[in-house]
Amino acid sequence: MRHLFIAELQQLGDDLVSMAQQVEQAIVHAGNALRDQDIALAETVIAEDVAIDEMERVLDERCINLLVQQQPVATDLRTVVSGLRMSASLERQGDLARHIAQVTRARYPEPVVPEHLRPVFDQLDAAATSVAKQVTILLDTHDVELAKQIEQDDDLLDNLHQQLFNEVLRPEWTGSAQQTVDVTLLSRYYERFGDHAVALARRVVYLVTGEQVVSD
Repeated sequence: MRHLFIAELQQLGDDLVSMAQQVEQAIVHAGNALRDQDIALAETVIAEDVAIDEMERVLDERCINLLVQQQPVATDLRTVVSGLRMSASLERQGDLARHIAQVTRARYPEPVVPEHLRPVFDQLDAAATSVAKQVTILLDTHDVELAKQIEQDDDLLDNLHQQLFNEVLRPEWTGSAQQTVDVTLLSRYYERFGDHAVALARRVVYLVTGEQVVSD
């Protein structure tokens, strides 16, 4: 029975990696759709979020079955509980990528981002894509040092979000009411995407070390 349980735990880890790969693809496509006003790509992101939701449902069902049937303790219990927590964060990241795509679709064929803010959004997109790739690697390797790096890299997303928020509050801001809302929401979606990456990183640290990372 023990070898079957170990196989189930391994499958749980593999499922989390697969889910992270789907999320990584979603944020890459959402950013490209936003930049290029690509309505077809935006629709793809929106449609494929259903698959991420289904992956969470299946993964959570597996975790619950393991808790009920195996009654794990110690490290095994941490693995199962962490799986539940991490699947929730990944699902939320998928939702945030979908939200970005939905804004693109709603404004099509008009550009969402004012021209002078495009460089900042390019940085947001690059930072979110980088963090998503790091999370995929992290869930596969459980590299604690990489988890710490994800926390540090999230600071860039936070700073860019604050920069855009300050921009729309400036007296010189001439964007329309709709542009103000869109810029604020989009930067918030990216910032929250990074926050969930940090939550995933902290969960991996807990899984490996048994130590909870206290939020700032």
